[in-house]
Amino acid sequence: MPRTILEEARLHPAIREQVATLNADIVHNVQAAAGSNAVLVVGMAGNPRVRRARKALAAAGVAYHYLEYGSYFSEWRRRNALKMWTGWPTFPMVFVKGSLVGGGKEIEVLIESGELEAHRSANELARIRVRCAGRGNGGRSRVAGRGRCADAPPAG
Repeated sequence: MPRTILEEARLHPAIREQVATLNADIVHNVQAAAGSNAVLVVGMAGNPRVRRARKALAAAGVAYHYLEYGSYFSEWRRRNALKMWTGWPTFPMVFVKGSLVGGGKEIEVLIESGELEAHRSANELARIRVRCAGRGNGGRSRVAGRGRCADAPPAG
């Protein structure tokens, strides 16, 4: 399924480096997290669809890693790099075993159909941890649903 993107040859040489590196750090962070976590949710603060996807995963007992980039009021330009990279227009972006499976609706369908169950392993069920890459927490881990940095298991 090829997506149409502007060929590098059609970029003026003076701007090629800028195009190649603009917000590349956010893309590299998500690539690394998607490759090292069985389930990755990428979202933004204040988005009800992100919360719904995370709640659905937690209710199903699926461990996931969470990266948060800004809110409706901040970091939209940085998040735009993810949309351009994936071709997915909205948040959340959910990756399973490194592959983008869609957003909140799509992960709910995978959970309900039992398809996501095949991707789980016993050690992933022990704890649902979230990683906040957004501002204000210094990149510390937070326990899902607790709203504070801690190492305790999620309330259940």
